[in-house]
Amino acid sequence: MQNWFVVVMGIGTVFVVLILIIALCYLLGLICRAGAKEDEAAEKTPVSAAPAAIPNRAELAAAIAAAIAEYSGTDASAIRILSIKKL
Repeated sequence: MQNWFVVVMGIGTVFVVLILIIALCYLLGLICRAGAKEDEAAEKTPVSAAPAAIPNRAELAAAIAAAIAEYSGTDASAIRILSIKKL
């Protein structure tokens, strides 16, 4: 075999494999986008609205402070909650 033939076959093989990898990535992207659209459609179903006002805000603040104190290992009286916002 001549040297130029080996070089051409090597370069050709590299480019063919790279093109196949690009095609595979493109197909996987299409599959992932289709799955994401199905998930978005399922998430857009109406959800019942939560009550606008929290009836026992003091109890909620106490429960949050107790949870934070337990997690951090401090006393609950040392925790000061400035505001509570719904995310």
